[in-house]
Amino acid sequence: MNLLERAVEFENRKFSFKTTSDRILASREVKALILELNEVYKLEKDPEIMDQMKRLTAVKQKIEKRLKGRP
Repeated sequence: MNLLERAVEFENRKFSFKTTSDRILASREVKALILELNEVYKLEKDPEIMDQMKRLTAVKQKIEKRLKGRP
């Protein structure tokens, strides 16, 4: 499975993380995907890759907001 397919699969995954451990693992996974996509984007400058990174970043921010706790 290539990088873009993994990113789309993660984005479409259900986000019902029951434990803090699940949230931490998901946050690390999405961070790794974003960094890998960034390396590819540096070489290719494909706008589709940038859009995918933006969507994954939004997902990552939601996960981290939930990790830190809501005020």
